Amino acid sequence: MKANMMKAAYLPGNREVILKEVAIPEPGHGEVLIRMKASTICGSDIRAIYREHLGKGPEAYQNKICGHEPCGQIVKCGPGLRRFKEKDRVIIYHISGCGVCNNCRRGYMISCTNEKYRRAYGWQRDGGMAEYILAEEKDLVALPDSLTYADGAQVACGFGTVYEGLEKIGISGNHTVLVVGLGPVGLASCMLAKAMGANKVIGVDTVQERLDIALEKKLVDDGFLSDKEALSKILAATNGYGVERAVDCSGNTHGRQLAIRATREWGKIVFIGEGGTVEFNPSPDMLHGQKTIFGSWVTSIWKMEILVENLVKWGIHPESLITNRFDLDHVTEAYELMDKGRCGKVGIFFDEELK
Repeated sequence: MKANMMKAAYLPGNREVILKEVAIPEPGHGEVLIRMKASTICGSDIRAIYREHLGKGPEAYQNKICGHEPCGQIVKCGPGLRRFKEKDRVIIYHISGCGVCNNCRRGYMISCTNEKYRRAYGWQRDGGMAEYILAEEKDLVALPDSLTYADGAQVACGFGTVYEGLEKIGISGNHTVLVVGLGPVGLASCMLAKAMGANKVIGVDTVQERLDIALEKKLVDDGFLSDKEALSKILAATNGYGVERAVDCSGNTHGRQLAIRATREWGKIVFIGEGGTVEFNPSPDMLHGQKTIFGSWVTSIWKMEILVENLVKWGIHPESLITNRFDLDHVTEAYELMDKGRCGKVGIFFDEELK
């Protein structure tokens, strides 16, 4: 391969991955070229791109290099940088917004309202499943030396998304927390809920292998299969009261119903899992119990910086949720494994992160 070329992965749909040789990009004004170190696979990539292209209009996948959980080291800088420099270790916030709409000024580029300038890495602009990635300086979060690149890749989307949701409902030592859906986002919810002081964490999933991961890693105190007995088991584990806080990561109507109905009076529920629908009876399920349901989508870049600081304070490492590491030449196998949904986190790794 020529010196100015690199390998990169694309997702045409129909559960395919195509690996191509493309030119290594050059950073322009306010941009940096980053050597990829870790690029983990998000469930939304599987659901909305790998299996089939579900996005519409400006939010559709536009045949770009895939991967929106990138972390690496700056190797080249364009002119006009204000903070970052070569050799800095960085996480990339995975949405690049216009920077001047109200939501961008709040730090929520995920909710940028400018259709022309809102571009997600791995969707509308090239992402992290390549040897290098071009990023805008404004999208970068510094990665402390005490965290690995594998830690940082998960902050880029999954852990940042979870932290936002848990902050909305508030977690303390007064709370038993229920997490429904124990994929990578659900496992991250369990890990962060414990770090934030939850008195007890209960996990529920339809897949025994995912429950096993959560129990083996001591991320949950109780783990139950999602069946007809799940609600009664949760009530029994909470002395009949139900949980104070519930987090739905399933994106499934039955999972969301369980989260609502397992929550005690005055409790709070957050929906994090994407897709699907939900049906419930407002009066008995929510209104009469004085319950509050929050919706939460990704996070702000400033809150992502706070999360990084807290991970160091708490001494926890998101990389412990990674069950399978692949190099870029085996990216097809990585997506196939993630698609089966019977593992923890899966990713593509480079250099010292390829263990």
